[in-house]
Amino acid sequence: MRLETHTSGTGDRTVLLVHGSMATHETWHAVEARLVQRGYRVISVDMRGHGDSPRGNYSVSALGDDLVDSLPTGADVAIGHSMGAVALSLAVERLLPTRAVYVDPSFRLPPMHADASERMRRVFAMADVAHVRQLNPKWHDTDVEREVRGFAAFDPEFFDFVAAEVAGHDFLPDGPVVPSLVLRAGDSVTVTPQTAEELLERGFTVRVVEDAGHCVHRDDLPGFLAALEGWI
Repeated sequence: MRLETHTSGTGDRTVLLVHGSMATHETWHAVEARLVQRGYRVISVDMRGHGDSPRGNYSVSALGDDLVDSLPTGADVAIGHSMGAVALSLAVERLLPTRAVYVDPSFRLPPMHADASERMRRVFAMADVAHVRQLNPKWHDTDVEREVRGFAAFDPEFFDFVAAEVAGHDFLPDGPVVPSLVLRAGDSVTVTPQTAEELLERGFTVRVVEDAGHCVHRDDLPGFLAALEGWI
């Protein structure tokens, strides 16, 4: 499936950005601006079921295939967050960026209760600016506004797919296809210390952004960028 893609910057070096669940390419706005300042061309996508991309036929393998169908090969860096990191891990062997970065990846989500999808839908329905601000006090106002816009352009059936096909399953890669960095949030809900150790054993570089939660780049942008030194 061809995804909606967005390009900014005209540099000779290219970065690919893949967002996580319930977001859109707009989640990267501040990161994108910094990368363009550093001389990169930045290409981001709206994943299947998000933003302006098509809906339906959700599967983990499809998310990886979508990236291959939509993004150029041989980028200098590819960065994926959460479910976007899972999708990137399934596409990296075909996209072959020089380096890959997985931001608080959802390789091992814990199992969800049977009513988890319905509870997420209720939370999703309440998500106005005030609610998102309350849940994310560290975020810039622009991040809050774009989060709400992302919710409005999100297919709730994606919840059902995550609960059925992702939560409780193991998508931890056997090893890095290209030099690969895992950025773990200090308050991560997806990468346990044990998983971080296993990633190290499998050949990944692991760094921690201590003062950030799952949305690392929005909780602590300076810390996120500092953790990327040597990779961008």
